[in-house]
Amino acid sequence: MIELAENRYGKSRVRLMKVARSASGNDLCEWTVQVLLTGDFDSAHYEGDNSKILPTDTMKNTVYSVARNSSATSMEGYAKELVDFLLGRNPQVSAVSVEVEGTMWKRLTIDGKPHPTSFLRGSGEVQTTTVSREKTGKFCIHSGFENLVVMKTADSGFEGYIKDELTTLKETSDRLFCTAVSAEWRYTDAALDFDAVRKTLREAMLKAFANHKSKSVQETLYAMGKSALERIAEVDQIDLTMPNKHCLLVDLSRFGQDNPNEIFVPTDEPAGHIEARVRRTA
Repeated sequence: MIELAENRYGKSRVRLMKVARSASGNDLCEWTVQVLLTGDFDSAHYEGDNSKILPTDTMKNTVYSVARNSSATSMEGYAKELVDFLLGRNPQVSAVSVEVEGTMWKRLTIDGKPHPTSFLRGSGEVQTTTVSREKTGKFCIHSGFENLVVMKTADSGFEGYIKDELTTLKETSDRLFCTAVSAEWRYTDAALDFDAVRKTLREAMLKAFANHKSKSVQETLYAMGKSALERIAEVDQIDLTMPNKHCLLVDLSRFGQDNPNEIFVPTDEPAGHIEARVRRTA
């Protein structure tokens, strides 16, 4: 016997920009949305019967329609509304997952003041959330960010590691430490001011990165995750990925010059890759 196992379908890469207008100025959000439905779709797979299939084009239109009526100010809040809307109108659907990626926009500063209606695209950092719920269940919310590029020019070293006949790396107590942090955390509460929590958690990790006297990427990763969990009680675990974006000291001796740890060449490949989950103990 051959049977259909787990399956779901939906619409991805739905681009959405929303402007919230007011007399004092506008707020701007740019999101990329993915919708995935799980449910009773066996007849479509086995028999080509589409009577229980919501077209993915309809899902795209739903993304915009829900956004028009949404009162949410956060990605998480909007995703919850979209999940509930789809579950409420489709009895054949048992679960919905909505993933949102947010592009950073910042207000232009003109004459020292934030401009009310003009914006500047921020760094390559991407904000993320995935909100899912089964029809009879509770919301499961994972949020995070990707490609937050940070660097330390002091208080970072790497010593005492394994050395064998293939080791060429020299120990150092003073190196540049650059990484592109990606983080995903799990909320234990679905009714929060998600934007405020995200800001607080992100600042806690950045403070830990800046103040930590790093002996390795691993040690700094744990310090950042620990700081986040200590600061936010409504998060029970955080996954962190921190590739080591190497900055290599340039040998200037062949030019008759010294290099007192000042001239480097940035390189992205190959790169060290460090990842871990930091969580509360049971």
